[in-house]
Amino acid sequence: MKGLLCWAALLFAAVGFAQKNTNPVYVDPSGVLRWTGTKKEAAFFGVNYTVPFAYGYRSHKALGVDPEKAIDADVAHMSRLGFDAFRVHVWDTEITDSAGNLLQNEHLRLFDYLLMRLKERGIKILITPLAFWGNGYPEPDQNTGSFSSKYNKRQVLVTPQAIAAQETYLKQFFRHVNSYTKTTYGNDPDVIAMEINNEPHHSGPKPAVTDYINRMAAAVRSTGWTKPVFYNISESPAYADAVAAAKVDGHSFQWYPTGLVANHTLQGNFLPNVDRYHIPFIDTIPAFRNRACMVYEFDAGDVIGSYMYPAMARSFRTAGFQWATQFAYDPLYTAHANTEYQTHYLNLAYTPGKAIGLMIAGKAFHLLPRGKSYGTYPADSVFGGFRVSYSQDLSEWNTDTAFFYTNNTASQPVQPAALKHIAGVGASPVVRYDGTGAYFLDKVGEGRWRIEILPDVLQVADPFGKAAPARTVRRLLANSRSLQLLLPGVGTQGRLFGADGSEVPAQGGAAWHVKPGVYYLGGEVGVVGAQKLEYPVLPLGADSVLLLHQSLQRAGAKGFKLHLEAAGTDSLWAELNHSTAGWRTVSARKSGGFGFEIAFPAELQVAGVLRYRIMARDGRGQVHVFPGDAKGDPFRWDAPASESWQTALLPAASQWVLFDAGAETQPSIFTTNWQKHKVGTEVREQYPYLWQSLASTAPEKGPYLGWQMETGDAFGSAYTHMLVNATGTPGTKLNLALVTRQGLAHTYTLSLGTDAHYKIPLAAFKAGSRLLLPRPYPGFQPLRFTAQPGLELNTTQFDFLQVWLEGSTSANPGALLLQTIILE
Repeated sequence: MKGLLCWAALLFAAVGFAQKNTNPVYVDPSGVLRWTGTKKEAAFFGVNYTVPFAYGYRSHKALGVDPEKAIDADVAHMSRLGFDAFRVHVWDTEITDSAGNLLQNEHLRLFDYLLMRLKERGIKILITPLAFWGNGYPEPDQNTGSFSSKYNKRQVLVTPQAIAAQETYLKQFFRHVNSYTKTTYGNDPDVIAMEINNEPHHSGPKPAVTDYINRMAAAVRSTGWTKPVFYNISESPAYADAVAAAKVDGHSFQWYPTGLVANHTLQGNFLPNVDRYHIPFIDTIPAFRNRACMVYEFDAGDVIGSYMYPAMARSFRTAGFQWATQFAYDPLYTAHANTEYQTHYLNLAYTPGKAIGLMIAGKAFHLLPRGKSYGTYPADSVFGGFRVSYSQDLSEWNTDTAFFYTNNTASQPVQPAALKHIAGVGASPVVRYDGTGAYFLDKVGEGRWRIEILPDVLQVADPFGKAAPARTVRRLLANSRSLQLLLPGVGTQGRLFGADGSEVPAQGGAAWHVKPGVYYLGGEVGVVGAQKLEYPVLPLGADSVLLLHQSLQRAGAKGFKLHLEAAGTDSLWAELNHSTAGWRTVSARKSGGFGFEIAFPAELQVAGVLRYRIMARDGRGQVHVFPGDAKGDPFRWDAPASESWQTALLPAASQWVLFDAGAETQPSIFTTNWQKHKVGTEVREQYPYLWQSLASTAPEKGPYLGWQMETGDAFGSAYTHMLVNATGTPGTKLNLALVTRQGLAHTYTLSLGTDAHYKIPLAAFKAGSRLLLPRPYPGFQPLRFTAQPGLELNTTQFDFLQVWLEGSTSANPGALLLQTIILE
């Protein structure tokens, strides 16, 4: 009898547990995620974030930063950017033992703390409890003693002991009570869904895959979980039908349309790469069609521009997604070095344009109707009150009450007098600001605004280069900057107050000099709350100068200018040594923010070799000489020999080398199968000595081997022909594409024979298809993009040269030796 009473008590508890659970959203029979209360469609947009775990945790400990303090700051910024979604793959390896038992440790506590802070800001949470990998990256992995340390990503899905450990872990994880919220994740109304695991690599028979997913879903639901359960369908697309056969509510996808880990900043227009998101399973798997779709991770890897995110959000909505979370938001206290995942870089303070771009993308994701198409690029650059522009590096949202922009814009607000919210970087018709950080203006009353100014940011190294904690890629600077407001209702007598209540002196009209902080216009402090800005700002000392400059190997002589960025100085000049025009010293002109420009006198705008160095005077009067930052008078008798930059200035009608197999800078190679394709360098006994070799060892349909490289800025309108020095297996098709800054392509197909020299009229290049490189991921995304017909070739506006082989057969697998490609 006692046993029966115990079972009755357990049953009552289980029923009560389930009844207590309130689901904010559900998936309807047609696969649409809806709000439970209103039955309306739901949409969520935000970021991944990792400080409670792995390198995110260790990096803060190494800096002596309290992870809770970091979480507080970062969640505040996520909220400021309007995000309402958070997702992260939990590092199960740090909170489990080898049998799957949940460990009550610091990582789990910080995860619970993070969820509490997210809930306070109204940010909804999707949890992925299994990651199946180590906690090291970018450092070596640690052996944590968990089942994820014992089995790799494939073994963990097929080994009985590992599967049993996962079941144990999932049951304990979803019965765990958050010590801050005093509830389980299943009973937390702000935890709205879960994804079983992160990027599963399935193998073996398909029925076993379906069985595995069902076992994991059953383990979760056994805890009383009744919210939507998602499972990844795109990481192992060959098993998509087995995944769709499982008892889940939806499926997860990812999107990395520019690839990952280029180890340098990608240059060029990548809007064609995000023209659409293709889901192949809609037409091939009937069971997939009644499942909700979410994007667990996305990013434009290695792209620093601010124009990509809203276009990605548009394509997500067209494809039918209702959840999307970028990977990953960089913690404020480590973003200066971008070490966590160097291929990603996003932080409100350190990448203000990208952050405002993601803020605009969030608005697009919520406002654009699901399933609506906006045409093909470039027609889809303007959509539903949103605009993206590669040439202006600009994303924009322009409505009656809100005006958001990521860079300088000349667009007029739809209704200036009705504006309530402004967020931007740079200058616009309503805000003139010469700093480089972001700012926010929110109307809090008639003629009264809350203004938030973030620190300036200066890039000092390629943020996507090799990660190292000692390497700073961007610096925050607390400069005094000019702010002028041209808002209707803000008169010339407007008064500005700092958060401490002190008035900021006016500079004439509605203009002031301001430093980073919170300000109030036209009313007393505290209308919204006098929040204090907290950033790890390291101001430059009076004896410091920072300079960023990228020299060009070759450039057109006519109209050539030097562009650079510098901080810590207002006095900067260049010493120029031209091979035919002699020596000159030319002062620099400020061009906004940290920008400087050095225009050449006419006598130096001629063909020749230019060597130059740049000098700057710091706040104490000391001279700094670049490159190298040598200090002191460079003309004193004992000054050490200084370095210099060199650029070959070319006449407008000279040849322009697009590719040289012997050059130091080589293109990025892309292939669908490195085992079938070989890329290398052949060395010959006679000049030219070096040739690039491209070969296929097995036939394959479609473009199987290709590369692209940046073409540079110095094209001249006088070019009429392309010279190709190449040889290959007779019948091999060599495809050439000149990709414009508009992202469109002019192409020509060359049939190789025994002749090594080909002269192709540029007039023979026609608008056509190009490859989307780096290869978009997942691999079922389109590889080609087709240009609009009727485009005229303009040899002054190209970003890329693309080359690819195609059309191999068993008898002719295809091989190529390529020496040079030159415009003439």
